[in-house]
Amino acid sequence: MPREIIKNKYPMPLLPIEKRIKSFHEVALGYTEDLAIKEAERCLQCNKPSCVEGCPVGVDIPAFIKLILERDYLAAAAKIKEKNSLPAVCGRVCPQENQCEKMCVLGKKYEPVAIGRLERFVADYELANGELQYTRKSPTGYRVAVVGSGPAGLTCAAELAKMGHEVTVFEALHIAGGVLVYGIPEFRLPKSIVAKEIENIKALGVKIEVNSVIGKLWTVDELMREKGYHAVFIGTGAGLPYFMDIPGENLNGVYSANEFLTRVNLMKAYDFPNYLTPIRTGKRVAVIGGGNVAMDAARTALRLGVEESYIIYRRTEKEMPARAEEIEHAKEEGVRFIFLSCPVEIKGDNEGRVCEIICQNYELGEPDESGRRRPVPIPGSEYSLKVDTVIMAIGQGPNPLIAATTDQLQVNKKGNIIADEQTGKTSKPGVFAGGDIVSGAATVILAMGAGKKAALSIDKYLRSL
Repeated sequence: MPREIIKNKYPMPLLPIEKRIKSFHEVALGYTEDLAIKEAERCLQCNKPSCVEGCPVGVDIPAFIKLILERDYLAAAAKIKEKNSLPAVCGRVCPQENQCEKMCVLGKKYEPVAIGRLERFVADYELANGELQYTRKSPTGYRVAVVGSGPAGLTCAAELAKMGHEVTVFEALHIAGGVLVYGIPEFRLPKSIVAKEIENIKALGVKIEVNSVIGKLWTVDELMREKGYHAVFIGTGAGLPYFMDIPGENLNGVYSANEFLTRVNLMKAYDFPNYLTPIRTGKRVAVIGGGNVAMDAARTALRLGVEESYIIYRRTEKEMPARAEEIEHAKEEGVRFIFLSCPVEIKGDNEGRVCEIICQNYELGEPDESGRRRPVPIPGSEYSLKVDTVIMAIGQGPNPLIAATTDQLQVNKKGNIIADEQTGKTSKPGVFAGGDIVSGAATVILAMGAGKKAALSIDKYLRSL
């Protein structure tokens, strides 16, 4: 008798809306064991699993799902960690719908298997119930410096440590984790989860030096010449915010999303007066942009107590790059969306504080290079919106510090380091790079994939010395 196929994913349990907007507690609560088993039963266990092809780090997805069905959750975690050093992170923030789940055979007719939710279940079980023992090769005597402790740097460091190399990660901020801790809000990715994942990586022997700004404290050349590192991996991400270059952007109350989220996340502005780092929002906040960062900023503003939180986006919802579930959660929580609109000026009061934003309406024209229809301004359609804070979430680029202090390191016109996509090799011998510093702002899992490829290349390079 043919097995019955459940057409839809089992829903993710969520924190009630009324509790969400009054706290920074995690919104997605994770599958129970019963839900995980039921969802795992939907997997077809394909002979040629195309889902694996969609995973940037190559996790053996059918194998770990089969272990869930066998109730061997620690073995499932071990199977994932053969390829992925940050599964509890990826299970929460990776856009699986555009990667592994997009390739799921079941998804051709029904909803794909909820691979990300199952990964999170397994990873959370392992964090709560067991300690994984990685297999490490014998020490090689080679030393590698990793610059940046975001997903690319952490992945590269973990892989190199498993290969037997001595690895030190240099992080500019006071807490390791990069964008995982300063950029993603607590309600999407709790800091405690990131901290536990990092502790697992440190258990491999990886050292992490915080408050260490490479390019100031030491240059890349000094790390190799004076500190004795045989190779360097640069994974400093894309932390330089973009602005629109419109009148009024220098007024008090205009933030980049990077500054806004960092102050809330790492400086604990949400817990004033216990932490003396408040962030002024006023009653009305406008967030400019349509990506996940824009959703994060708008939802964070609501939790800080604003009365109105707007998303202003120059295309329609269909073209928004944010994940569908993040858009849905933002709507549920009361974020107001203004589509086909873009600011042209920000106005201030007599004290130089934001009080108003002037926007212009748009219509969609022909598709641009991204495949999305190009927004075209409508002359004479300007209107005013009373706001107290404006948050720019229109993307970010590479910090120029490393490139400016490293001889022979080639960058492109945007300032991104030029590196081979498959190996991470840069123009400078012994120096490798990966993640957003190379690709521009992308996803956590793509940065991890780049870090993994670079680690393999670094290992090969070291063994050829």
